[in-house]
Amino acid sequence: MGRYLLARTLAAVPTLFLLTFVCFLLTTAARGDPAVEALRQGGQEPTPEAVARFRAERGLDDPLPVRYVRWLGGLAQGDFGRSFLSARTVGDIIGEKLMPTVWLGLSAFAVTSVTGITLGVLFGLAPNSLFDRVGRVITLWLAAIPSFWLALLLVTFISEKGRLLPVAGYGGIQYMILPVIALSCGPAAGLMRITRSAVIEVWRQDYVRTARAKGLVQHRVVLRHTLPNAMLPVVTLLGLRFGQLLAGAVVIESIFSWPGMGTALIQAISGRDLPVIGAYVLIAGVTFVVVNLLTDLSYGLLDPRVRLGGGEGRGGR
Repeated sequence: MGRYLLARTLAAVPTLFLLTFVCFLLTTAARGDPAVEALRQGGQEPTPEAVARFRAERGLDDPLPVRYVRWLGGLAQGDFGRSFLSARTVGDIIGEKLMPTVWLGLSAFAVTSVTGITLGVLFGLAPNSLFDRVGRVITLWLAAIPSFWLALLLVTFISEKGRLLPVAGYGGIQYMILPVIALSCGPAAGLMRITRSAVIEVWRQDYVRTARAKGLVQHRVVLRHTLPNAMLPVVTLLGLRFGQLLAGAVVIESIFSWPGMGTALIQAISGRDLPVIGAYVLIAGVTFVVVNLLTDLSYGLLDPRVRLGGGEGRGGR
């Protein structure tokens, strides 16, 4: 198992290095002059002298390789650079916005995981029943509806007409309910469908039939024999869903005025604040790589056959 963990961890290093290179290129590929866009935030057209001074101070006239090496050196020291739109460091800006996004993302991920897996198991244990058919229709509708449209429906009917929950704000659980629902409904519906299919497939296996024929109670058959063997596709989808939640949070945070990184990203894009954009993309990319690495590592724990590359396989469960 140790060799498998080491191999998977080392395999992620080139991906992270390539990610930094792509993020840096993205920050240099924006149309227009970022110096001009930054200086225009003051409400006046900048003079050529002011633009030249800004570019010299921020090193924008240096060759791309020099800027990339300098950017990497700053990252190694935790320095993301300085915002074009303000005198603040990008680290301070991201630091203020990070925790609201983390709370929102983790809450949505928890709701997605618990709801999707629980309903998937229940539907899978009673396939083609009325309960299963009604549930599949509802989850198909939830999976098809875009998260931003669901967010607008929640705002209209729950907040504005029903006056049950606040439209926007930050500071209590009442402000999190609607954003979490908007973010998690679609991913939870997709996860439910995958879990249902995996449970149905495993439920038909001979070793499960044997366990049931021996008189083992159903909840022990499910927890001991069905769920562990149905988790591989579910874990794979969970890793992908986490990345989708991060991407979807940008729009949802804007709709609910959530003071997270998504709101900061939209403000940075509108002002072409390239250091902030690059930092956001890099953090989101690193998070996605780490989550997928954890997903790969979990394969080795769930199924010993996956560890064959590490020389510890025993031929399956």
